[in-house]
Amino acid sequence: MSEPGHDLPECPIARFLVVLEGPWATLIVRDLLPGPKRFTELRAGLPGISPKTLSARLRRLEETGLVTRTAYPEVPPRVEYELTEAGARLKKVLDTMAEWAERDLPRELGTVRR
Repeated sequence: MSEPGHDLPECPIARFLVVLEGPWATLIVRDLLPGPKRFTELRAGLPGISPKTLSARLRRLEETGLVTRTAYPEVPPRVEYELTEAGARLKKVLDTMAEWAERDLPRELGTVRR
């Protein structure tokens, strides 16, 4: 993604792809659609993601206004991540992606649907 202070691409599709780079950011949004989650809950729902990658993606989603981070003054500390209204509007995009994939993408490489 662009460094702070750098412009995002002018094209809306390119801007979308820059913000939601790679699969992890999109899957984090998917996992936050039902409601707020803690870091450990997100990590458990995303097998294979490293804590460093999860932290970096959450930070980017915060910077772009798609996720909010709330730290509660408790012992032990509790932090929850939640989609903003803009982040929640990605549900339509993810639903459309899922519908298209179910209809038009094979489940195995090398098999083509007609």
